[in-house]
Amino acid sequence: MTLAVRPLHLFLFVFVMLIWGLNLAVAKLGLAQLPAILLMTLRFGLFALIAAPFVKWPGERWRAIFSVSVTLGFLHFALMFTGLSGIEAATAAIAIQLQVPFAALLAAIVFGDAIGWRRAIGLAIAFLGVALIAGEPRFEGNYLSLALVIAAALVWAIANIQIKKLGAIDGFTLNAWVSIFATPQLLIASLLLEEGHLAALQVADWRALFSVVYQAVLVLGVGYGIWYWLLRQYEVNQAMPFTLLVPLVGVAAGVLLLGEPLTPYLIVGGLLTVLGVAIILIRRPRTTVPEAERI
Repeated sequence: MTLAVRPLHLFLFVFVMLIWGLNLAVAKLGLAQLPAILLMTLRFGLFALIAAPFVKWPGERWRAIFSVSVTLGFLHFALMFTGLSGIEAATAAIAIQLQVPFAALLAAIVFGDAIGWRRAIGLAIAFLGVALIAGEPRFEGNYLSLALVIAAALVWAIANIQIKKLGAIDGFTLNAWVSIFATPQLLIASLLLEEGHLAALQVADWRALFSVVYQAVLVLGVGYGIWYWLLRQYEVNQAMPFTLLVPLVGVAAGVLLLGEPLTPYLIVGGLLTVLGVAIILIRRPRTTVPEAERI
């Protein structure tokens, strides 16, 4: 087991977290011009085109991977980005962290993974943090978007269980096939649930294009490419704590780049949520599988 992270690898870990942390703020640029599910269709469709030539048919596991694509690629991202369209990126960056507590709870139910008193405290703190943010007066009467993001966190936790049951699988291959399978699902859902596709595409400018390319190329291609390579160099319990940087970068990006308000509720609630997630990850880093895409 490697005991220390080499300087170059430390830089790469932080670099990947910056890419992922900036994602929600960049996504808001696209959401300002494109319907949420259409944006996800373009994101996954572009990555599918890029990745398809480099992966082989998954064989007998294609049904299980297709099931993951429904949960993770379709439901999670449709809920997540529809919710994101109605709330600030900073708030979403904190609320989506409930995917880790949800994953711990489901692991206890499905695999009999004992929670223990320390992780129970972490669970309570994380949920308390999001509840504090939800209790902010400015959210009154506008809880649906936040609820969609929290629902996306729960769906991610379900996908996390599905991926665990898959056993050993290359992360790039998994994300490639999830993208290939999810793209038509998202397209159909967008056509059924959203309107104004052609009009939105006609008036969309470089910001929408940048948002799609950033998410498909940098987040999925570069970010996860480096992440999976690093996972081959280090133990999971060394890698997973770095993911705690993602919500911190997400909040900073929302405030500094998008001009979102940094309220006392967001500060205290965000710190509590990250603290709770940190306790869960430190106590049992394998609660979440590193192959599951997080944002």
